[in-house]
Amino acid sequence: MDCHEARELSGDNLARPASAEQAADLQRHLSGCPTCRAHFAAERALTEVLEAKLPRYAAPLALKRRLAASWPAPAPVTRRAVRKVRAFAMAGALAAALAVVIGGTSMLVEHRSELRQLETETVNDHLRVLQGAPLAQVTGGLHEVKPWFGGKLDFAPNVRFAGSPEFPLQGGAVEPFLDRRAAVFVYKRRLHTASLFVVNAEGLAFPARPRAQAVRGFSLILWKEGDQGYALVSDLGLSELLELQRQIASS
Repeated sequence: MDCHEARELSGDNLARPASAEQAADLQRHLSGCPTCRAHFAAERALTEVLEAKLPRYAAPLALKRRLAASWPAPAPVTRRAVRKVRAFAMAGALAAALAVVIGGTSMLVEHRSELRQLETETVNDHLRVLQGAPLAQVTGGLHEVKPWFGGKLDFAPNVRFAGSPEFPLQGGAVEPFLDRRAAVFVYKRRLHTASLFVVNAEGLAFPARPRAQAVRGFSLILWKEGDQGYALVSDLGLSELLELQRQIASS
């Protein structure tokens, strides 16, 4: 018995038993052919699911007799037709599964691409701030910096951290950030500079929880609070920058 004959018989056996000789031939073939065994198992699982899930209702005897008398005898169902129906059902299920996998993968790839865009923009803007080339800048503490943003942005940056002895606030700036403007708060740590960019987060992939990593030799933390996105970057070690982020977020 070859694989073609075995698969036809395995399909028939799910509905009615084969002859004893056919059953013995089929069993011998399945014992030595893992591909046909897998096919037989899939056929059986499909049949069991259909039998378990499809509802069944008993019809009255009189209705059964009327239907039997009025309906013409059904045309015989060939093995070829059964194979076509099963192949169509399996192809549909496979297509649906692939659509889910491909859709989820595409969304994940797109999200990672948007995150990389935020990371690249933050590091580039930090370098421009270090070089003294933002659109505008001011020195001073929080009481000087926050009012200075008035009229320069289309939102009010929600930053309450006025600095600490470990991370004193040096001033602020306005810097282009992708397709919008960012408020920049500049903190120091010994000889290191840390830039905090605050933007309107609408349409940008800022994570809900802080996401910390190294990018091009800089430590970078992205997070979101409400409708504002925050990007903190410095050449400090990641542990020190995380401490600054905690102070900013808890203020």
